[in-house]
Amino acid sequence: MEGIKGKNVLVTGATSGIGQAIAARFAVEGANVAINYRNDPDKVKDTQELIEQMCSQVRGCGGKELPVEGDVSEEKDIIRMCEEVASKLGSLDILVNNAGIQMSAPSHELTAADFDKVINVNLRGAYLCAREAIKHFLKQGQGGIIINVSSVHEIIPRPTYVSYSISKGGMENMTKTLALEYAPQGIRVNAIAPGATATPINKWTEDRQKREEVESHIPMRRVGTSEEMAAATAFLASDEATYITGQTLFIDGGLTLYADFLEPWSAGE
Repeated sequence: MEGIKGKNVLVTGATSGIGQAIAARFAVEGANVAINYRNDPDKVKDTQELIEQMCSQVRGCGGKELPVEGDVSEEKDIIRMCEEVASKLGSLDILVNNAGIQMSAPSHELTAADFDKVINVNLRGAYLCAREAIKHFLKQGQGGIIINVSSVHEIIPRPTYVSYSISKGGMENMTKTLALEYAPQGIRVNAIAPGATATPINKWTEDRQKREEVESHIPMRRVGTSEEMAAATAFLASDEATYITGQTLFIDGGLTLYADFLEPWSAGE
């Protein structure tokens, strides 16, 4: 896609699942990719191996790869991480806020500590990463791009995952607010909202019965792939999307189309 080659991209939570696929896709597009990991540098190798595998089939693929350690729930880590990317790669052009966690518990039993843990990573951490990236964008004076990895649960309630749902609902408004505030400076802020996706965090996708149950609620009758999420992220970061900002792109097989109405059940005429 036009406009990505040679850009410097930071992907948080880039060592597995959607984040790993996004990092690899940007590498395929010719970007220099900063691969964020939290505490295990060995996990970076998996992402680098995926990049190598994908690039072996694409001419002119790949740029620099920069492993960067950082816990997005820690402000000092975020500040250091963004500075490291800008210093070692020469600039920070694109931020992908992908790092996220989820915890399940009946809402009346959820502890304040567990609630805070999810919010601190998914929402507060994403904001702080965006804040630091915007500082670099403004200093560089060339605009910039932020893509937030949200979820269909920014609009679909998810019982027993209240902190996760709140974090993604907040991400929707953060995306719009930052997009509006910094559009005059050439900074675009958008989000993708994956539906059910086959990733390591979604263990149920490995259980045939559970997977079929979930897929029965999806109009397209299948779960998505990390690669499909990565493709949409690359599009929003490319020059093909230069007039798009403040939007959430739902990639969900139709899940947000009120799937239960696929079969008539209302009184009708």
